[in-house]
Amino acid sequence: MKPPVTSCVPATPRAPGTVLGRLFLLFLLVPIADLSLLVAVGGRIGLVPTLALVVLTAAVGSWLARREGLRAWTQVRHRLQMGQIPGDALLDGLLVFASGVLLLTPGFLTDLAGIAGLLPPTRRWLRRVLTARFGRRWVVAHPASAARPEPGIEDADVVSETVGHNVASARL
Repeated sequence: MKPPVTSCVPATPRAPGTVLGRLFLLFLLVPIADLSLLVAVGGRIGLVPTLALVVLTAAVGSWLARREGLRAWTQVRHRLQMGQIPGDALLDGLLVFASGVLLLTPGFLTDLAGIAGLLPPTRRWLRRVLTARFGRRWVVAHPASAARPEPGIEDADVVSETVGHNVASARL
């Protein structure tokens, strides 16, 4: 017997323009703020120390991203081997990936946000916030509530034969 399949569907649909507008503002304002902070710090402590700080945050961030990414991957594998759904571990992996992307962007704000996302206590807090926020917006649809296929058809074998070749069989 096949295990039940669940899927996530939005509980309330959102207007497409809302998300696009927010992303546009994010991609516009974050680089401007980051560049302004880099210029201000560079004006205060000088070019070489500012560049050294950027390199230092990149080095610390890449080390943390590797360590935490491997930790998340190990948790996913372990939970799968135990027959459990690795929801928290997958979300941790996604947060580590997003933090790594933030570290790729040069600047102090994005580097600080990226390093914060790589720290386990901050990541636990982010995971709780995201789960609470998206848990209200998404509902899980169970197969029992979904429309069933034609009555009497639960499982089928498909067999295809080609003259002169092996028989191919697949279980649906």
